[in-house]
Amino acid sequence: MKIRKSDYVVVIKGKDKGKKGKVLKVLTDKNRVIVERIRLLKEYIRPNPSKNIQGGIVEKEASISASDVMIYCSNCEQGVRIGIKIIDKNTKIRVCKKCGSNFD
Repeated sequence: MKIRKSDYVVVIKGKDKGKKGKVLKVLTDKNRVIVERIRLLKEYIRPNPSKNIQGGIVEKEASISASDVMIYCSNCEQGVRIGIKIIDKNTKIRVCKKCGSNFD
């Protein structure tokens, strides 16, 4: 998967289309990502006095399919596809397919 943790991405499908955020976690086995403040779900937590949990309604991010997001290029100011450019025999860099700027 070309998307990594702490990449800045834009959502291209679904109810959150057009929103941007930072990738918090990548789930490679399920081909999904968790993006900051995207696809918020409400979770109801019961109070637990032994763990000092107050309880109530908490919002947390749910996973979104990796095919529904694109990496955001600050030069192009939109979501772009990325490619891999080989510099040396052992060095690879992710680059924007449109403008050629690197993401590493």
